[in-house]
Amino acid sequence: MICSFECTFCRTCVENVLGNVCPNCGGGFSSRPIRPKTNWKDGNFTGARPPVTVVTYCPVDPAAHAIFSASIKALPPAQR
Repeated sequence: MICSFECTFCRTCVENVLGNVCPNCGGGFSSRPIRPKTNWKDGNFTGARPPVTVVTYCPVDPAAHAIFSASIKALPPAQR
């Protein structure tokens, strides 16, 4: 799942830990789009620009996130 600032978390964490509130910006999450494997235009495909393989691990403190998200999690992401 990805937020508008491209913070990426697994669906399980978004749904069960984060409550659909990004711990970095407070926005909501959407399914991450699939990048094309075929060069449809200007070399913008996974063959020329492969996804990164190094994971940036950024653990979330559930207690701190609960405090942060308490006042905004009831708002639909489009209204945050």
